[in-house]
Amino acid sequence: MPIQHAFQQVDVFSAHPLKGNPLAVVCDADDLSDEQMATFANWTNLSETTFLLKPTSPQADYRVRIFTPTGELPFAGHPTLGTCHVWLSRHGKPGQSEVVQECAAGLIKVRVSDGKLAFAAPPLRKSGPVDAKAVAQVAAAFDLSPSVIVDANWTDNGPGWLSVLLKTRADVLNIRPDYAVLKDLKVGVVAPCGSDDDVDADFEVRAFFESVEDPVTGSLNAGIAQWLIGAGIAPASYVASQGTVLGRAGRVSVDKIGDDIWIGGAVTTLIEGTVTL
Repeated sequence: MPIQHAFQQVDVFSAHPLKGNPLAVVCDADDLSDEQMATFANWTNLSETTFLLKPTSPQADYRVRIFTPTGELPFAGHPTLGTCHVWLSRHGKPGQSEVVQECAAGLIKVRVSDGKLAFAAPPLRKSGPVDAKAVAQVAAAFDLSPSVIVDANWTDNGPGWLSVLLKTRADVLNIRPDYAVLKDLKVGVVAPCGSDDDVDADFEVRAFFESVEDPVTGSLNAGIAQWLIGAGIAPASYVASQGTVLGRAGRVSVDKIGDDIWIGGAVTTLIEGTVTL
């Protein structure tokens, strides 16, 4: 028999409602089957839908499962912050400064500070240089001349990201992807913002996968930060802009503190109620 579950739809990585990346969150979902979760995620048709569950680890505050319309992910960034925001709204304690999320990728620490959330970037599952064939495939899919490609690196922390560094923000914004050429690659593109760029950010980022462009992507920004900071290309703290071409105003804060790189942003609840599943 169908059961009602508390439900929220939130906007992640923007202080301006409707300018970030939307996420659907179903609460108290322990009674739902894999098939029910996958079917609902397909129905919402958002880049991700999450399901809040009781943790299995004594170190975790909650467990989350993350679904796209076509499958399940071990980890993703904006679902981590959005789900934590919903959990805090229901179970958080005054003055709570840290939450531990359990997901298929392991335990993820989430900081709570001044109304914003930030997660500690998980270890990269795959890193290092990208082979020339894959770089050529990306260049062809994005119609990029070799002269604008500065470097490429694997930045995979779960979803499978390959990242490409371009010379200028304009190079990033001018991309018009050919998904037939890109095929199954999941590609992030980044470039530094120059002094003439009218934007309150240090880097511009775009994310492409499964024939779509993602508005604002926490996992990709985490992988890019680990790459760029580790290589000395980016400072220990910076702000990334994402979603510009899509009419969004995503802002992702990056801060290296000790051994951790924290990926943060604002989260706003836009829809709250119940869903019957």
